[in-house]
Amino acid sequence: MLTLLEQLDKGTLWRSPGGIHPPELKSLSNQSTISPLPLQSRFVIPVPLVGQQATLSVKVGDQVLKGQPLTEGAGFIYLPVHAPTSGTVVAIEQHDSNHPSSLPVLSCIIEADGHDTWCELTSNQIEQLSKADILAKIRQAGIAGMGGAAFPSHVKLNPASEIDLIIINGVECEPYISADDRLMREYSDEILTGISIIQHLLNAQRIIIAIEDNKPEAAQAMESAIRRSSLPNDMIRVTVIPTKYPSGGEKQLIQIITGKEVPSGAIPAQLGIVMHNVGTAYAIQEAVLQGKPLIERVVTLTGESIGKPGNYWLRIGTTVADALSQVGFEPQSSQKVIVGGPMMGYALSDLDVPISKGTNCLLAPSQAEIAPEPDEKACIRCGECAVACPALLLPQQLFWHAKAEEYDKAASFNLKDCIECGCCSYVCPSDIPLVEYYRVAKSALKNTAEEKLQAEKAKIRFETRLQRLEDEKNAREEKSKQAAAKRQANMKSGDKDAVAAAMARIAAKKAQAAEGITADTAVTTSDNDAPKAAIDSTSAKKTAVNAAIERAKAKKAAFAAQSKVDNQSDVAAVTTDITNENIDTGNDKKAQIAAAVARAKAKKAALTNKSAVADDVSGDKANNWANEVNPDTTIATSPVDDKKAKIAAAVAKAKAKKAALTNESAVADDVSDDKANNWANEVNPDTTIAASPVDDKKAKIAAAVAKAKAKKAALANESAVADDVSADQPRDTANEVNSASQTDTTIATNPVDDKKAKIAAAVAKAKAKKAALAGDSSPTNDVDGDQPRDTVNEVNPAIEIDITIAAIPVDDKKAKIAAAVAKAKAKKLANSAKQEEL
Repeated sequence: MLTLLEQLDKGTLWRSPGGIHPPELKSLSNQSTISPLPLQSRFVIPVPLVGQQATLSVKVGDQVLKGQPLTEGAGFIYLPVHAPTSGTVVAIEQHDSNHPSSLPVLSCIIEADGHDTWCELTSNQIEQLSKADILAKIRQAGIAGMGGAAFPSHVKLNPASEIDLIIINGVECEPYISADDRLMREYSDEILTGISIIQHLLNAQRIIIAIEDNKPEAAQAMESAIRRSSLPNDMIRVTVIPTKYPSGGEKQLIQIITGKEVPSGAIPAQLGIVMHNVGTAYAIQEAVLQGKPLIERVVTLTGESIGKPGNYWLRIGTTVADALSQVGFEPQSSQKVIVGGPMMGYALSDLDVPISKGTNCLLAPSQAEIAPEPDEKACIRCGECAVACPALLLPQQLFWHAKAEEYDKAASFNLKDCIECGCCSYVCPSDIPLVEYYRVAKSALKNTAEEKLQAEKAKIRFETRLQRLEDEKNAREEKSKQAAAKRQANMKSGDKDAVAAAMARIAAKKAQAAEGITADTAVTTSDNDAPKAAIDSTSAKKTAVNAAIERAKAKKAAFAAQSKVDNQSDVAAVTTDITNENIDTGNDKKAQIAAAVARAKAKKAALTNKSAVADDVSGDKANNWANEVNPDTTIATSPVDDKKAKIAAAVAKAKAKKAALTNESAVADDVSDDKANNWANEVNPDTTIAASPVDDKKAKIAAAVAKAKAKKAALANESAVADDVSADQPRDTANEVNSASQTDTTIATNPVDDKKAKIAAAVAKAKAKKAALAGDSSPTNDVDGDQPRDTVNEVNPAIEIDITIAAIPVDDKKAKIAAAVAKAKAKKLANSAKQEEL
């Protein structure tokens, strides 16, 4: 049994399944030689890989040379794009693509300068280059498959497995197309040089140049070139195959030449076979030996609507409209322009699209050549499409699933193995455009696969991010642990001293602050000069306090003036009685004094209830009282800070409360004549006041006066609550200040907040109510209570002590006892008043 190589040497061929025999129509374009078209003024070069695998190396306004790279990249399948001529980059924008969808792609638009100046090119000999250098040159030249697929050639020339057979495809089975035919006729030696470079890279055992039997001139030219080449004649040969469409398909040609079928999803390299187009071989030799990039190719311009059909060298980026305009294109009504052949090509909706590396034909047929598209009819399930399919697929099943958009089911019938040759559509009696359905289904599956791929990439990125965050968290925790361990080690070794030093600094600051406060609040009881110095330093504050005192005095004077008008007659009577009583002697004199004292006390109680606090505001009186009680005590007054202000407010509040209790029990305390006389004797033991009975007339007069004044005091108390609250503060402050100096004493006035004002008002109301009750029930009680004190003052004028109980500090126990005594005395007085009325 012969081996594969022996069968190849004998020219054995195998039959391929399917296929059709459409009209060839190649003679319209293959009769003339390949010629160049005039240089165009505008070129549109698509750069679809920019942003994915490549970046632009030029910008708008740059001057470029012919063959200069426009992009840079490093991907495995990346191919650079080159300038087809010298000129200026006028725009980089989205432009319609040479594709059935005409979707826009990023394109670089170059305006030619007309000089067509090449960039610097480097010529080489194949013997001087290594395989890696050759592959690099092929890649840098941007060479792709010229048969229509446009797959990067450097990838196919660097297979992972060993290659036994190289097939050079010169079949060109598509009707109308003759580009490869004319290229083999005219450039056979260059093609053989390119084949030798491919052999140098792959080192295959056999090289087969496959050509259809309808191209005898091309086959003869290639055989002549083989004899002139340096390749061994027993290694390379030309094999002529029968004409049948689509014999030029990669898998179909391999099956015809070798009898092997490429499995679904596999590539020929897995069978040890590599296939290249004759146009690709020509471009490889130019790139490796001359350093020229792929910037032009042979394109067949054919069809009855073209005045000069033939094969032309067209620059990559030349628009279809510009190319057709150079060959006498005369469009008819409903004119179609097809890129590729009539079987596998597609019609353009816009002619302003560029020629690409995979464009091998522009067909402009007349209406007589291609009939109008018929209406699609229902499938009759004849099965002709399955017989014609060269890939042994089931086109009918694929059509049903594609039409129902069941793309997954279509994929299960090996949709991806369809080569879109159009045989099924050609033989379909129902005129169903089957290939169009398959293309839509393939595009949908491709989009789905791309979405899945993007989702997988996003998932990987997300998982990577989570892992990175977790690693960063662990690293921070580990770093924190290490820092904590280091701090603990430092604490054990020597940080205790640092902590002790810090504590010492804090203690020093506290001591310094305490010393400052102590210095501000120091009280001197022996040195009389110190308070004056402290008081002099606060002259501004003293001025403000004096102003407040003056306002209080003015208010008191206004109130006293009103009271004076009302009580003028009573005061005159009391004054007359006191004068007369001072003249009398003996027991009558004492009786008169006692009556006068009672009346004076009643007057004083009324005035005290109205404006008692304002009387005590006078700094001179306070100073005189203080000097007489304890002339040796001196209190140094210093500026009061916030803390002192709060303390003073608390003291004032306590004194106000005690003053209220004192006022409530003052009447009861003054009832006992014996206690009052004893108290007066303690104050001034040398003065003895004898309490004598008062005659009925004077007693009645005094009682009437006291009752009237008590009622007046009750009314005044109800309307002067605010005066009592504001006046208590200066009075208590005056009592606290017991200074030897009578002129430099500063009385600090502490502010009273809203709560204190409400409490003071309530206390004042309670006092007023009690004073009213006491005045109605026992008019004489108000007179008798203050008699001993005033008697002392009147009998012994040398003692001018204005005794204020609120100024004498009393503890809580004494306050409670005084309240109980006052309550008992008030009850006793009430009972006595009732008995007298009876």
